[in-house]
Amino acid sequence: MTHAVFWPQKTREFQNHHFDSTIWNDLKFRDDDIVIATWAKSGTTWTQQIIAQLLFGPDKDRAVAEMSPWLDIRVPPKAVKLLAVEAPTHRRFLKTHLPVDALVFSPKAKYIYIGRDARDVVWSLYNHHVNANQTWYAALNDTPGRIGPPIGSPAATVQQCWREWLDGDGHPFWPFWENVRTWWEIRHLPNVMFIHFAEMKRDMEGQMRRIAAFISAPIDESKWPEMVERCSFEWMKKNATKSTPLGGAFWDGGAETFVHKGVNGRWKDTLGAEECAEYEARAVQELGPECAHWLKTGEALS
Repeated sequence: MTHAVFWPQKTREFQNHHFDSTIWNDLKFRDDDIVIATWAKSGTTWTQQIIAQLLFGPDKDRAVAEMSPWLDIRVPPKAVKLLAVEAPTHRRFLKTHLPVDALVFSPKAKYIYIGRDARDVVWSLYNHHVNANQTWYAALNDTPGRIGPPIGSPAATVQQCWREWLDGDGHPFWPFWENVRTWWEIRHLPNVMFIHFAEMKRDMEGQMRRIAAFISAPIDESKWPEMVERCSFEWMKKNATKSTPLGGAFWDGGAETFVHKGVNGRWKDTLGAEECAEYEARAVQELGPECAHWLKTGEALS
């Protein structure tokens, strides 16, 4: 006996200094679209690079950031972005940082959600924010149409950033827990795949093959070693202008600042046992034990 599939429905808009979720209302989906979703700083750019290699093969000059736009960021304006998104004839792979209920969801598109322990997310986010330049602030805060307050300067230290982020649920960016929770709720849908940053670190080639199978991308084994090399942190750091938005123009130090360290656990030198216990209890409260364990480790709860 077959069971009916209940597809997610958009129930609200989400707009702030970064977002304009209304663009999803006007997107004309293609049946083979791929959507890469994360809260942020969780392996989004890495996954975009992997998918580019799987779909098109190794090419050191491929501008992945241009090929795979962040659809719901509010710059450039929606009308301009939609034209650019409609133009490619190749298979599209789009990026989102929205929760599920602020998206228009396609039953035919493939969705890949990447998770990462929030402590690792914030340590990476702090580097992202503290190195943002005035061009970044002007684009987000001064482009017409912003709803809500502007984004301000980062905290003075990463520990203070962590405190404000945890107390303010993603402050000053956007809510964290609802993002993870809404995607977790649809993890069993046939067109949704979950991967984890820690799994990608442990076994990148295995995760690449999982993604290839999910998006039905045949692998040319003769090109596989070169494809794997193009997805390594070392190669992406060296060639960061190809995978970074606007070639890194928004960050002091350029694209290599955006592709920073690519490691987990840097918070262990700063957060004490009490702070970690507080966070882990909060994660269980917000997400439930199964999801909280997956977010921490990338593994199923035994």
